Formats: sequence, structure tokens, C-alpha cells
Amino acid sequence: MKNTYNLRSIAAKAISQVLDQGKSLNTVLPGSQQSVSVKDRALLQELCFGTLRVLPKLECCIQQLMTRPMSGKQRVFHYLLMIGLYQLIYTRIPAHAVLSETVAAATALKRPQLKGLINGVLRQFQRQQIELLERIEQTSNDESHYLHPSWLFNRIQMAYPHQWQQILIANNQKPPMWLRVNRLHQSRREYLALLQQAGIEAQAHPSYKDAIRLIVPRSVDSLPGFALGWITVQDASAQGCVDLLDPQNGEQILDLCAAPGGKTTHILEVAPNAQVLAVDIDEQRLQRVKENLQRLQLQATVKMGDGRSPEAWCGDRLFDRILLDAPCSATGVIRRHPDIKWLRRDSDITELARLQAEIMDAIWPKLKRGGLMLYATCSILPEENQQQIASFLQRQPDAQLIKTKVTDTFGKQNLPHPDEGDGFFYARLTKSARDKSTYET
Repeated sequence: MKNTYNLRSIAAKAISQVLDQGKSLNTVLPGSQQSVSVKDRALLQELCFGTLRVLPKLECCIQQLMTRPMSGKQRVFHYLLMIGLYQLIYTRIPAHAVLSETVAAATALKRPQLKGLINGVLRQFQRQQIELLERIEQTSNDESHYLHPSWLFNRIQMAYPHQWQQILIANNQKPPMWLRVNRLHQSRREYLALLQQAGIEAQAHPSYKDAIRLIVPRSVDSLPGFALGWITVQDASAQGCVDLLDPQNGEQILDLCAAPGGKTTHILEVAPNAQVLAVDIDEQRLQRVKENLQRLQLQATVKMGDGRSPEAWCGDRLFDRILLDAPCSATGVIRRHPDIKWLRRDSDITELARLQAEIMDAIWPKLKRGGLMLYATCSILPEENQQQIASFLQRQPDAQLIKTKVTDTFGKQNLPHPDEGDGFFYARLTKSARDKSTYET
């Protein structure tokens, strides 16, 4: 039975919502996927993610092929052309199918009169593809060559003078698929054996205790025991948070900025008898926390609340451990969320750093003496990470940084890597009545 929808038109509208309305692709895509068949959802995701990943290069192509950009109400057709070009350059979809479906999208978008234009531009690209792409490569600036906005390119280059190129390359690749083994059901070694029996190649992470990387990403439905809660899909670096938090049974633990609940459930898998409070400011995203707890059959108290006003949601309660996964620029997870490159602004970094500082100062009094707070971000920018911790230690005389052999001066920074976890920062802080100093563990 022939589909009654046009996939390319749905993708173009999704990208329009991201670039013109500033919506997150994570917010837009699930609704878009509901309007296509299950078998087409992966392709829709590929078209949206892929187009946003290489956006500047596609913009350069269109500039070479058209004298005037499409604007106003026709802007969605600009994105439709990008989707067509992305398929021709980066996918194995036959060219005739690309042209047929992309041109037909003009009708689905209620502008059949633009079919000729869409067809003409894509056919012109086909004829000139090799020389046109060579010309773009020779004349490209940093933004179109490295596929990052100039402000972010400059910040990364300044922060990592010796590693910036490998960071940008990693950001532009498809992310690896990491699993977290639920140790309440079986050990990582036992689950690796199950994967081997199923003919699924996988590797254990050398540092994080529950992390397994699939050599080839695949549908969760094909993984042993997913529906039974044996595993969760979670990046290795995100799993590192709970390894460093080291939760213990019987403790009072706060997971602040908890949505969508990956770390909340990991805490409870490690310490099922801990008293966990999961708090987030976004009520809609808190629903994901509840769903994850339900799937894994775990118990936590879930509350909506602002980290800057803890008395409103925890009163005078104190905690043995606090995991603060602070709101951040998410510059360490660009390979998973390529829209971050085009939604973030340079000015956001200062505002986010201010918010992080406000939350840290507000929540610090809720940590018991001798307790541990893990500050974490999925950012790679020093303003949100090492500099944030350095400032916090100056403001809070009873705060001490717990240093390890792999800790930088003010915390541990992971950088994105093709075979590793995402970009992530961690700082372990303890509250002591003693004179301020750092000590090794």
C-alpha cells in the first residue's frame, strides 16, 4: 500500500521549525515521526540530523546553484533543496528516487508551481557535482569547512589549541551507541555473553563499570532484554557521573536537573535502597523520568522545582550526595544533537555560566557536612567547567575539590571521540568543616 505522505516535505517542515522557530530537534522530531510509518522513521531522522550536521556545506551548494535564496514563506523550500542535496551527496538513495520524492514534496507543501525549480536545481547539481564540491572545498571558510558556526569554532580553538581539530571532526560524525547494563539483573560480562550469542559485536568500556559500546548501532528491540529492563541506552560519559558519585544504600541522594532520568535510574541500579529525590524545572520532561523509572521498576520521588529555590521543594532536608547535571551549552554532545550548532549563540555561554553559579550556590547548603556533590555538564567550554569550579571554590570556604590522578586542576574533562563517550565535565566537591584544601583519593 502506497504511503499517503511525503517524507521529504515532513523533514523540510521539521528543519524549518528548528532553524526558523528555534525549536530543538529533539522536541520536533518525535511529533514528525508519528506522521510516518515505523519503517520510515529512521530515514526521517537521518534526513533531519544529517542535513543539520552539514548545513554550511549545503548552504554553499545552494549559493552556487541559485542567484537568489528562497525566503519568507518559501523558506521551507530552501530546506527542501538542502534535503535533496544531502541525499545526493551523503546517502545511497538512488538519484532518481531522490529527485522524484523531493520534487513531489513541493506538491505536499502546497506549492506545486515550484516543482520545476526544485527539479532544475537538483539536476543542475547532478551535472556539476564533482567540480562544484571541489570549488566549495577550495574556497570554503572555517565555518563551511569545519561545519561549525564561527563563534563556536573560535571558542573551541582557543580552549584546545592542540586538540580543536579532532574535537570538530568528532562533532561531525555519527555518535557511537552505548548501553548501560542494569547490574540488578546481570553483570556486564554476562550481558556481553548474551550479545555474543545474538551475533551482536560489542566492547566494554575500559573505565566505566556498566558501559558497553555496540560496534554497529541497532534498534533497541533487537537487543536481549531491553523490554525487561536489562539495559538502557546511555552514553558512556553520562554513565561516568554515577561512577564518580558512588551512591550508597541508605543514603539521601538528590539528582538535580534530573530529566530525562538516565542518571536517576543509574543511581538506583547501583544503590537500590538509597532514598532518591529527582528534581527538574521542566514538568513535561519529568514525565520521561517517571517513564524510565517505570520501565526499570525502580522507585524515586520525582518533583518539579527550580534549582535556585530548593526550599520550595525540599524544605530543610539535607543530602548525603548531590548530582547536579547543570544546564549548559551542550557543546559536548553536538554529534548527538547537531542542531545545537545553529541554535546556540555566543552570548548564551555567559548567561548559562551565571545560571550554573546561582544553582550551585543555592543547593550547596543542602549538602551534609562530609557529603559529596558531583557537578557535571555535557559541555567542553572552560567557562562552564573549570572556570566555574574555580570561582565556586573561592565563594564557598567550606567547599573542597576531591582530586584524582585523572583530574585536571579543577575537574575532569572528557572530549568527544569516535570510540569513546561524549564531551563531559565532572568535578567532585565535598563539604568539610576543616581548613580548605584539596586532597587525593
